[in-house]
Amino acid sequence: MEPILETRELTIAFDGHVAVNSISLKVPPRHFLSIIGPNGAGKTTLFNLLSGELQPTHGSILFKGADITRLSPPLRTRKGMGRSFQITNVFPNLTVLENVRLAVQSCAGVRFNFFSSLSRFKQFEEEAYHLLQTVLLDGKHNSLAQHLAHGEKRKLEIAMLLALKSELLLLDEPTAGISIEEVPTILDVLRRIKEQGDKTILLIEHKMDMVLDLSDSITVLFNGKFLANGSPQDIMNNELVQSAYLGGHYDDAS
Repeated sequence: MEPILETRELTIAFDGHVAVNSISLKVPPRHFLSIIGPNGAGKTTLFNLLSGELQPTHGSILFKGADITRLSPPLRTRKGMGRSFQITNVFPNLTVLENVRLAVQSCAGVRFNFFSSLSRFKQFEEEAYHLLQTVLLDGKHNSLAQHLAHGEKRKLEIAMLLALKSELLLLDEPTAGISIEEVPTILDVLRRIKEQGDKTILLIEHKMDMVLDLSDSITVLFNGKFLANGSPQDIMNNELVQSAYLGGHYDDAS
């Protein structure tokens, strides 16, 4: 099976410091891959390369077999790659439903105007509401986004990614900054998306119980380099990982 995402010797250096060093990955379709590693391992920098926020010094990125190394972030989004950030990115003065509906319209290439078909507008709203059900926010559809708890804003951001028909989701610490009480609902949302079986998910996350529960496989980075890759059980039993990551050299920064 051809990988949906592949990196070949992906490398980026800043003023002589190599932040991501010759990373080669193959991610099959509909796979859940978590990327872990201690502070400074290069996880978010790798995501910035995958999403087009940064351009590599060396190497290439392929999405569905096509080289996208030099494509801009918007073009990657149109091809089916969606990225969430550690900081939420929603429209605070719009309702939850309006945020998702605008994403649905954007994906359809439609801008709302007063002469548009009301039935088509209703169709967008219905799709948006269905997505809010997926992320467990349907009860908040009329709330302004600015009034949501932080964890609810993360769920809203995920719904907006789904609205864009993203085949590949790059989720950068979806539990960052949220309360302990909100973590289980984020876990439930990610599990629901995984169980639908039509998305490939790359996750950066520090909460190891979540990583072990959700992941089909785990890749470990250390000092910008590939350290290990395997099933959750393989990673937990890997002595190199235990020494470099699970053995106490880890903190909660990216």
